[in-house]
Amino acid sequence: MSNFSTRLRVEAARSLAFGSIAAGYTAVGTPFDHPISILYFFNSTNETVWLSFDGVVDHVPLASGSFLLLDITTNKANQIGLFAEKGTQMYVKRLSGAPASGSLYISSFYAKSGQ
Repeated sequence: MSNFSTRLRVEAARSLAFGSIAAGYTAVGTPFDHPISILYFFNSTNETVWLSFDGVVDHVPLASGSFLLLDITTNKANQIGLFAEKGTQMYVKRLSGAPASGSLYISSFYAKSGQ
């Protein structure tokens, strides 16, 4: 008998402390191990930062003390849909001032089919 259930799985959280957030892009943790369907970013630093999915282009500004939740494909019944690609490396850089406290955190979730 086949098991067609899809379960939520979580990769290890990624973070980068305020002292490592520079004027140029710095990698946050390691690349994604799976196609990611939910991404949660939290900026606990005291400055606005830029997020980048490629380390070159400024994609998303994230204000101090704010979060971004990307609920990309959570309502799909199978593995067909929009995902952050396996192997994607996330990057961060400061927007203007250097952060003096806090960290940037990334939590990533993926779907696992079957048992």
